Amino acid sequence: MKVLLSGYYGFENTGDEAILLSLTDELKALGHEVTVLSNTPALTSSQYGVRSLGRMKPFDLLMGLIGTDALLSGGGGLLQDKTSSRTLTYYLTLIRLAKLLGKRVAVFNQSIGPLSASGEARVTAALRGVTTIVRDTSSQALLERLGVQARLGGDPALLLEAKSGVPRDENAVVIAPREGQREATTRLVEVAKRLTAAGKRVIALGFQPGWDDAELESFKDTATLETTADPARALEIIASVGAVIGVRLHAVILGAAVHTPFYGISYDPKVRGFCRDAGAMEVSTDFDVDALTSAVLERRAPNWAAVEEMRTRSRASFEWALE
Repeated sequence: MKVLLSGYYGFENTGDEAILLSLTDELKALGHEVTVLSNTPALTSSQYGVRSLGRMKPFDLLMGLIGTDALLSGGGGLLQDKTSSRTLTYYLTLIRLAKLLGKRVAVFNQSIGPLSASGEARVTAALRGVTTIVRDTSSQALLERLGVQARLGGDPALLLEAKSGVPRDENAVVIAPREGQREATTRLVEVAKRLTAAGKRVIALGFQPGWDDAELESFKDTATLETTADPARALEIIASVGAVIGVRLHAVILGAAVHTPFYGISYDPKVRGFCRDAGAMEVSTDFDVDALTSAVLERRAPNWAAVEEMRTRSRASFEWALE
């Protein structure tokens, strides 16, 4: 089957690239022919070994839709209008066009929202008759309230595996800040100081070069700084430590993928949704520094059985979407 992938791809965002890496790997392993809508199609094509088209080029979009059998919208948190109503318009327009062309369409392992009242109405109308798979129970509950039936899946990045032989230093901790979350960064710097005083080695890891740099700089006196847009590199780093604290959602998701205890900073409902479904500690951006530090030092673990259930649903969701 020819499958067209639509998401926030080609923007050097490690989290979204982790989703794309998993999607392309899984779909190719299942024998599907993959095309990706990307901000940087040449780079995406060379990195993932797939055909790629410009996500904002009307001719590319039309040719991509005409030439596909199925559109997978996602993963990620695409259907929201918190950042801009144009974002929601873009993804809903692709869904509508694919439906008009008679293509199979699936909302694939997304988080839904936040949505305004008008956004909720637009999503409800667009998803009528669309196979919808969400990655957390809060998104499922939101769609249920809107009258949209959704199946519970799991983030595709949960299916990623670190390369074998990566040594783990249980004494090391990754902290993954996020641009624009200054309050969380200020408190995380204090956490880093206390972890260092307790004998821990702290790595501050940026997930989007250029965007997270200002937040990373805050850790220069308390941590080793590293930034990457390569999901395989981020996965390797997180697999090599004893704990990960993430404002970035995919820092905690990659922690779950490689069985590294993780702690989420809920700047957005999608972080809260994932951590709660995984039975993991999650705190708001104005969290108690002592409480989070103690949890990391105690190596408070998530519910690994719940994480494994997420991984199982994620793998099964490919069949649900394309059967």
